Amino acid sequence: MTNQPPIYLAEFSTHHLTTYLRNEDAPVVLWPVGSTEPHGPHLPLATDIILSEENAVRAAEGLRQEGIGAVVAPNLPYGVTDFAEGFAGAISIPEDTLVAFIVAGCGQFLSDGFAHVCLINHHLEPGQLSALQRAHDEVERLHGEGSISLPKVVSRRWGRSLGAEFMSGACHAGEYEGSLILAARPDLFNHDAVNDLPEVPISLSQAINAGQTTFLAAGASAAYTGSPKTASKAEGERLYAAHQFMVTTEVKEHLEKMS
Repeated sequence: MTNQPPIYLAEFSTHHLTTYLRNEDAPVVLWPVGSTEPHGPHLPLATDIILSEENAVRAAEGLRQEGIGAVVAPNLPYGVTDFAEGFAGAISIPEDTLVAFIVAGCGQFLSDGFAHVCLINHHLEPGQLSALQRAHDEVERLHGEGSISLPKVVSRRWGRSLGAEFMSGACHAGEYEGSLILAARPDLFNHDAVNDLPEVPISLSQAINAGQTTFLAAGASAAYTGSPKTASKAEGERLYAAHQFMVTTEVKEHLEKMS
């Protein structure tokens, strides 16, 4: 066994985890959540959960460098995905089911001996965001302030650092998400498909505010918006640095509430 514990919770043995939790002052578990849903003809169905897990791993590494014990839980790759209705691969679960699952899972992490659970989400559908906020509030009610955090890329605090396309709302499988995939899983970025894709300047946030409830109703007939052709690995690395800072900052803020 090496001196450095695994980043991934699932790679611990039960005995190793017991020792790890006993020896860490305030161990943290980062739980990637997301969806399985269409992201155009050029990005995988797993895009959102890939982003969440990559964000979690980089944040865990950053927290460890600051002396905070952090591990990454097995991801939850299903969420509220009603907006993608009509496209193959849109695997949606009811909001109430997602809330109950996350509350139960967080309760188990905390009873195991983790001091804090951070939910890391890059699936921005309204029903998903509602479910996660409800779960956060219930976990906090049951287990106390500081027990859970939910960093939000859509918040005013963090969204400003994520680029013009993200701020416009035209960022589903466009430059923003395409860049993040290129930085994490370039083998899953279909360059041949991208060459034939025009920019789709449809703001999903504006469409949602106007009452649209699906990609098709919003005019995203190929299940993407934004500019896939301008995605780059360099931009993806810049974005992951911003995401890492978001998560590590909020985790530390919540741990301070518990001290």
